Amino acid sequence: MLKTSDFLMDIKTVTEITRGKLVRKGHNNFFEGVSTDSRGPVKGTLFIPLAGERFDGHKFLKNAAQNGAAGILVARGKEVLYEDIPDHTTIIEVADTLKGLGDIAGWWRRHTNIPIAAVTGSSGKTTTKEMIASIGNRSGHMIKSEGNFNNLVGLPLSLLSIRAFHDTGVFELGANRPGEIGRLAEIADPDFAVITNVGPAHLAGFGSIDAVREEKGRLFSSLKSGGTAIINRDDEHIRILEDRWRGKALTFGITEQAAVRAEHIFSRGERGVSFTIKIGGLACGIDMTTLGAHNIYNALAAASCCWAMGMGYEDICEGLRNFRQVDGRMTLYKFETGGALIDDTYNANPSSVAEALKTLNDLREQGESIVVLGDMLELGDRAKNAHEEVGRLVAATGASALFLKGEFSKFVASGALQGGMKCDRIHVNVSPGDVISELRTSFHRDLWILVKGSRSMRMDIFVEAIKKELGIVFSCSKRGCREL
Repeated sequence: MLKTSDFLMDIKTVTEITRGKLVRKGHNNFFEGVSTDSRGPVKGTLFIPLAGERFDGHKFLKNAAQNGAAGILVARGKEVLYEDIPDHTTIIEVADTLKGLGDIAGWWRRHTNIPIAAVTGSSGKTTTKEMIASIGNRSGHMIKSEGNFNNLVGLPLSLLSIRAFHDTGVFELGANRPGEIGRLAEIADPDFAVITNVGPAHLAGFGSIDAVREEKGRLFSSLKSGGTAIINRDDEHIRILEDRWRGKALTFGITEQAAVRAEHIFSRGERGVSFTIKIGGLACGIDMTTLGAHNIYNALAAASCCWAMGMGYEDICEGLRNFRQVDGRMTLYKFETGGALIDDTYNANPSSVAEALKTLNDLREQGESIVVLGDMLELGDRAKNAHEEVGRLVAATGASALFLKGEFSKFVASGALQGGMKCDRIHVNVSPGDVISELRTSFHRDLWILVKGSRSMRMDIFVEAIKKELGIVFSCSKRGCREL
């Protein structure tokens, strides 16, 4: 529920922007916010019932009204007994309540009219969004979408949080089927657009990487007039989009000539990565606590966006230096006996798994490693080949054991066998207890463990079990590096 004193929408405005029909006018002329959960505080708000695979908010219209909702938005065709709704509640019928939510959020975004950056990409979009916010809040009040609020529900709710004291905003846009980026961009109406990269993610919905590219590219084409596209010059797919783009642009990269560049890159091991960032003839060294060279691209994307938004170079450098990674994104936990656990369970696709394995191999040096993987989901016809390739990559790291969870485990196992990994070191369809049993019988000092998988695989349960078993004494996450 989103409600503050400076959010007010009158009945006429809501009816017009949603193309709705006023069925009944209640006692209040204004709505003080928007709510989508009848269990929360709804008094004075416009309650918008949303339908999902396992629920339908229309079942709770009476509850919302009785709890004080000033009005309700109702989808036409729903079996609603309006006589059950108290007389003091306004009722507005619309074609689709999800679209209605987006329309209201889009109106509010334009009403507040602050510069907004939108971030999408196959991987790295959450980290890039958080980096932009780390920079933007140094000299102003930047609003950001929280967590993974990046879909047709999360983005509107995030936009509805914009208040008078916010001077800029950054919002994440995600999609798993065609048309979603276009709709999200229509709602957000961004002034700046960042596409971090294009890779094999959500192929079940898109069918091919080319289709992923075209969907992500709609963010550029949806920019408002005079908007700026932030272009990754090292990504072959984004270069195709760049060739088509005729508006303002700012480029970033490492291997290609770009306006924002990273040079003198080196790893500080478990302490993070370092590089020199060059923008507009200026250069300074950046020591970041994030793990993995791939995060340099996220930093460049964030720096480019903030530079385009008019933020100062010193603020950009300090914002990157002070950035702390999102929990579950290459979060590092040290063991009492040496070695570490890398928690990268926030999500997974072929590109991000490959980067995580590379980082694991770089960090462990001469130590042993164990890899715990859950399925990568939404890959469609590419699922079998993609999981086999991951298995081959695991074998190439020299990992001493591989633990797998999910229906695609057999394909990862097959790939690992093809890569030369011994059969008795591969464990399929495991539980956290299986991993703990292995650690109790064959734990080595300087052991490094990577845990990764798509979010719905709940690989975080494995992380918690390992942390409890092995005695974590040091953690690096979004709260910074600290002893436990």
